Amino acid sequence: MKKNIVSLLLALTLSVPTAVYASSDDVSDSQQEETSQEGEAAGENAQSLSSNFLVVYFTYGENADLPEDVDASASASIQTVDDEVTGNTGAVARMISEAAKADLFSIRTVQKYPDNYDDTLDQAQDEQSQDTRPELETELESLDAYQTIFLGFPNWWGDMPMAVYSFLDDYDLSGKTLIPFVTSGGSGFSSTISEIESAEPEADVLEGLSLSSSEASDAEEVVEDWLDGLGYLQ
Repeated sequence: MKKNIVSLLLALTLSVPTAVYASSDDVSDSQQEETSQEGEAAGENAQSLSSNFLVVYFTYGENADLPEDVDASASASIQTVDDEVTGNTGAVARMISEAAKADLFSIRTVQKYPDNYDDTLDQAQDEQSQDTRPELETELESLDAYQTIFLGFPNWWGDMPMAVYSFLDDYDLSGKTLIPFVTSGGSGFSSTISEIESAEPEADVLEGLSLSSSEASDAEEVVEDWLDGLGYLQ
């Protein structure tokens, strides 16, 4: 796999996270996820707290071609956080960022997914069967500032969205501590941990956090307890 390490611009000492550069979020194996319509250029999507921690995530809502007036309450796969539309994984990513004082990076694809979840899951299955690597529209300029990286995604058909594989192909996480988290309809991580370890064999992959899509919107206490157990609660 070809590894590209590109350098990341960080805003100095911001009290509220601002985009590091990205696009993102998640969906689970049979139903779920999210949206955040911030189709900004590199650097505008990345949220920076000048932290040693980075939360990288993919979420459906932020990668789907959704109408501007989408009703987040009409779908279990869409969440609204701070007036932004995202998905279940995106909501959890923001909780981790706040509790660990971590920067945020949203994985976003050039080609957007359909505006309904069933069609998105069909496309995701096709991508898996063809081992597709979707082109990403967001990139990090550098990972040098980060020793610990949280990696979040929805469980789609027992695996990670293929855009997450694109990210892992593009960045060398050797020597980093990598902590996965997943949202799903009940399948949890499935075989994704071993896939991450295979993609990043020189990273230290720690025990991750698995949440059902129904838990995602109110998972603050669970997230804080998990981070506290890892020693990362700030």
